[in-house]
Amino acid sequence: MIEGKVGPQVQPAAVSASLVEVDEESAGQRLDNFLIRQLKGVPKTHVYRIIRSGEVRVNKGRASADTRVKAGDLVRLPPVRQSERAAEKEASPAPAREFPVLYEDDHVLAIAKPAGVAVHGGSGVSFGVIEQLRQARPQAKFLELVHRLDRETSGILLLAKKRSALVHLQDQFRERETGKTYLALAGGSWPGNKKVIDSALQKYLLPDGERRVRVVEKDHPDAMRAVTLVKVQSRSAPVQLAGLPVFSLLEVTIKTGRTHQIRVHLASSGHAIAGDDKYGDFELNRRLQKQGLKRMFLHAWRLQFNHPVSAERISLEEPLPPELQQFVDQLPPSGAPTTPSAAQP
Repeated sequence: MIEGKVGPQVQPAAVSASLVEVDEESAGQRLDNFLIRQLKGVPKTHVYRIIRSGEVRVNKGRASADTRVKAGDLVRLPPVRQSERAAEKEASPAPAREFPVLYEDDHVLAIAKPAGVAVHGGSGVSFGVIEQLRQARPQAKFLELVHRLDRETSGILLLAKKRSALVHLQDQFRERETGKTYLALAGGSWPGNKKVIDSALQKYLLPDGERRVRVVEKDHPDAMRAVTLVKVQSRSAPVQLAGLPVFSLLEVTIKTGRTHQIRVHLASSGHAIAGDDKYGDFELNRRLQKQGLKRMFLHAWRLQFNHPVSAERISLEEPLPPELQQFVDQLPPSGAPTTPSAAQP
């Protein structure tokens, strides 16, 4: 037998599945979030894959990613391997960072999330808001996201500081008892009589694995109902020499919290959000960058919810960040004469 060099050793995968019992602290979590915490270092794409394939079982039955686990549930975890890169990432914690606080007590924390920061790590992002906050608040026994915002969306983000508060607030979001209104700058003149968009959405993957969403017929097997309310706050005049059309500043209230809901609903209506690099007008976005708009113009402006303990109705509002407000201020109002310098930064 000829002896040769032994290549790099690979850690073997686990040889059998394991059962994990859901404790009181984890009760009420979505199955995907529960697994992400249990299978630390395993890519989220793999977590969703093993859920879809049925390899994950709850009390011996198949379950979906949005299934809520209960205390005492037995969750079957299939054998998985933690990648070395993910393990290294675990050893290198996120940098501690606080964000502007809009509201805080013993149960709830609301912050102003800046654009360009993910709410959590994953999908090529090492860390996000939640990881940075946990590092900044090592004394916090519990801190979880109540909902999510896209990475490029700024505005109000709500977190829970107790498990009971998380469950209560997520129930409100699911039962549409919260009020979530965004400010979006959309290309074109939004028709004043178009106040409701009730178009079903479907998630799909691009060939490279990137997630996308599109409008589908309501009887499509993967259709998810999505309802968006739209109100025009103001309109601008076009700036022809800068290649800018009319824009509409919209107050957009979502009655359902689907992935990329506002972006897809507005784009499918022919009024894509300014600066949207996934569903927008890419040629227009290039012109907008030259005029000073370097990001997507979508901002979580208002949030209303019932306090999880006192039941008091809490209303929060976060004004447009300076870079968006300055861009809006440069646009000539509807009916104004168009000048070549009207939208210059």
